Amino acid sequence: MLDFIYYPVSGVLWLWHTAFAAVLGTSSGLAWVLAIVFLVLTLRALLIRPFLAQLRFQRTLAKIAPEMKEIQRKYKDDRQKQAEEVRKLQQEHRFNPLLGFLPMIGQILVFIGLFHVLNSFHAGTANYVFSTEQVQSFLQAKLFGAPLSLSLSHAGDALGSVTAVVIPLVVIAAIATHFTARFSAARQREVAPETDRTRVMNLLSMWVFPIGTLVTGVLWPVAILLYFVIQNAWTFAQQHLVYRRFDAEAAADAVTPVS
Repeated sequence: MLDFIYYPVSGVLWLWHTAFAAVLGTSSGLAWVLAIVFLVLTLRALLIRPFLAQLRFQRTLAKIAPEMKEIQRKYKDDRQKQAEEVRKLQQEHRFNPLLGFLPMIGQILVFIGLFHVLNSFHAGTANYVFSTEQVQSFLQAKLFGAPLSLSLSHAGDALGSVTAVVIPLVVIAAIATHFTARFSAARQREVAPETDRTRVMNLLSMWVFPIGTLVTGVLWPVAILLYFVIQNAWTFAQQHLVYRRFDAEAAADAVTPVS
């Protein structure tokens, strides 16, 4: 049913693994680790335009902040009317808050695709675009002694090595998820008042998703946790670097004399 997700994810992962295996060898665990890392980089390259578009919309909205504050003052006792007026103002300036969630939706879809593809790797069978030999290579690949294909709940005899890798990855993933969402929510509040919709999404992102990571992390294979940590680390770094650039551009625009 979701083959439109599974095949592209599988294809990108296959492309990178094939490239790194040509250098490091088909049995190399590092080749699989690097393939997962570059899967993240590929996804983020595809999502950079929606992310930048959202930042430009936020910068435009910052310019009309006085009007937003006036709406808050005028309708401070009528939350519904306040939300309606804010929405009208956003529409006038072609600002779409939902655009900010496109990168998140893309990340979730790729996560689902990767989880399914890797969980479908079984010894002796091909899987999507991967040959039987490549599937076997993944099943034997390890990160610091922990098989990439195993989760904490199915570690078996490898419980010690899997635990030593999974627990730090789960904690790092949860912390990175929280602080990434916290930073994003703070930036949103700088340029526009929270609506009921964005408030709910921010609460989910800051608290429910990180807690969910801690609870379900024991069910995720090491490879999925690795992907999740890299994804969140990249998002956190990208937010700070790109926002810093946009803030510098905004400051330069503010001091540029009008001719």
